[in-house]
Amino acid sequence: MGIRFLLFFFLFSLPGIMCKESPDVTIIVRGSALAAETNDEFVCATIDWWPPQKCNYNQCPWGKASVFNLDLNHTFLANAIQAFNPLRIRVGGSLQDKVVYGVENLGYPCEPISKVAGELFGFSKGCLSMARWDKLNLLFQKTGAIITFGLNALHGRHHVRNGVWEGAWNSSNARDFIKYTISKGYPVDSWEFDIFYVSGNELSGRGIGASVGAEQYGRDVIVLRNILSELYKNSTLRPLLLAPGGFYEQQWYAKLLQVSGSGVVDGMTHHIYNLGGGNDPNIRKKITDPEYLNHIANTFRDLELTIKRHGPWSSAWVGEAGGAYNSGSPLVSNTFLNSIWYLDQLGMASKYNTKAYCRQTLIGGNYGLLDTETFIPNPDYYRQCIIMASAYGEGSSFY
Repeated sequence: MGIRFLLFFFLFSLPGIMCKESPDVTIIVRGSALAAETNDEFVCATIDWWPPQKCNYNQCPWGKASVFNLDLNHTFLANAIQAFNPLRIRVGGSLQDKVVYGVENLGYPCEPISKVAGELFGFSKGCLSMARWDKLNLLFQKTGAIITFGLNALHGRHHVRNGVWEGAWNSSNARDFIKYTISKGYPVDSWEFDIFYVSGNELSGRGIGASVGAEQYGRDVIVLRNILSELYKNSTLRPLLLAPGGFYEQQWYAKLLQVSGSGVVDGMTHHIYNLGGGNDPNIRKKITDPEYLNHIANTFRDLELTIKRHGPWSSAWVGEAGGAYNSGSPLVSNTFLNSIWYLDQLGMASKYNTKAYCRQTLIGGNYGLLDTETFIPNPDYYRQCIIMASAYGEGSSFY
């Protein structure tokens, strides 16, 4: 799969291909040696928690696209998911560390997230009802989606200073939620234990909004592993445990693997927003600059080496990647231009043995693969596709 992505991007980015006829080129691919491996469900997209009140740059691009309010019965949504055959869907995002689960013994009303000034990320804590979880799983099972679910890893900790959180994770609510999920026969492929950044959950390293020490985090991951081993002991399902879902930092990631130990973390997830903020005036220049795009290769390479040295039982995953953070760029992330960044990322990730790559988002924000109003592939993308194709003139080729 990785070789196909790299070949496609190479063909797409040949000098002059965007503006004039190019001479014929012969490319020879020698497939006798294995360069890298990805999972069969390498392509992944996210469904996030952001409510309609999430706004950036004088626009509010989320609408009804969150876990709480997405129209799960829309035919176009189901058709889009089925078209990937199969698509991995990661349920998670910035606000997941503010979400509890509405199991029977929750003890208080189960309400969705709402906008509250002064709270972390400007939103209240929220609750995923089991009725909503049931409906989500009807969609997942109908479409054959492979599910990764991001758990609240901040629950029970206390804020001490400047985004630093201490204390052990309170696993009781997550445990009851996982137990309910098993009792209903919902086939969650992987449970992700992560704490967020600018979209909400990067708790690793110098996470924006919240950070937790690697040693404490490692101990908490062991707790989750023990919960999964206990609850799934009579099940034919053996879900993966993914962590930590933050921006890669070598020492922090290495320490997590060392503390948690062999066989605990199946996949080391990291997040990528290498284009900067969505309001960056230079974002178009970054996307079309191969040298700039190549900088992130160091992160893929370093994580691969960290896993080899400190946790060869694990593997690399991109748990979330949207290119530009803060809901993406309103004039770029939803256009054909952004596909240059995306294809480059898919090829680069596969080259360094990344097992899955989760695009932020399937729907929602400016970077959604689907439009939040129509549930069809973003129309701005295809408008630009037609304009660029027509620029070639009669008889030219377009990849």
